[in-house]
Amino acid sequence: MSSHENYYVPAQSKWPIIATIGMLTSVYGVGTWFNDLKAERADSNGPLIFFVGGLILAYMLFGWFGNVIRESRGGLYSPQMDRSFRWGMSWFIFSEVMFFAAFFGALFYVRHFAGPWLGGEGAKGVANMLWDGFQYSWPALNNPDSKLFPPPTAVIDPWHLPLINTILLVSSSFTVTFAHHALKKDKRGPLKLWLALTILLGITFLGFQVTEYIEAYHELGLTLGSGIYGATFFMLTGFHGAHVTMGALILTVMLVRIHKGHFDGEKHFGFEAASWYWHFVDVVWLGLFIFVYVL
Repeated sequence: MSSHENYYVPAQSKWPIIATIGMLTSVYGVGTWFNDLKAERADSNGPLIFFVGGLILAYMLFGWFGNVIRESRGGLYSPQMDRSFRWGMSWFIFSEVMFFAAFFGALFYVRHFAGPWLGGEGAKGVANMLWDGFQYSWPALNNPDSKLFPPPTAVIDPWHLPLINTILLVSSSFTVTFAHHALKKDKRGPLKLWLALTILLGITFLGFQVTEYIEAYHELGLTLGSGIYGATFFMLTGFHGAHVTMGALILTVMLVRIHKGHFDGEKHFGFEAASWYWHFVDVVWLGLFIFVYVL
């Protein structure tokens, strides 16, 4: 027992209940917002409720992670606690993998099963009787019910903005890796430079994605209401964009901490966890580029 490592047990905390309230408020706001959009209500309170929920979550994250940082800087964490953080981050990323796997699975099911069935192909091709004469193709520029779900006039050219964004994110994986190596060698100057460049690449990616969305909506008629292609396109790319935004914020916090003198060559799991997350976001984008834009 003398070799057993001490495990830090924190005091009672208000943050879990605040996180619960924030998530409940945000989800309720989104549900209200979408229902009011369907009912064509111009005076919806959904966006305001969602914004308030987001502020509560931001307050929770700032306070909770601030506590963790102070505890870590105070030397309260043992190697056992470090392993717990690593396992926790690993399971979190695994849950994110499964999150995107569900949407990629939906895309696969629509493209290889449901769509061909509605077009009269395969074992359940009898479903074609629902829309007689419908011919399936992907990308879906011809919807079964074109009046209810007007199809887009064209799809995003993968070799324009999507290719540029792919280069940006792949480059950012290299820059964050260079930053990590600089941190291991306690080279603060190159560390700050490479990390700042990583954040800049992520923000540039988001700017190009906004430009792409504007083009899709106003020039191509590609929207969430343009059928299954539009729905899967915006669900996958939109959630990925949200993850890039979160990753850029996390890296920005790391940069602020580095300027304050936090981390050293041996103890820097906060930065390491942020780099794990960023690499995960980059890998997901490669899948999106191939299966959503190219194929």
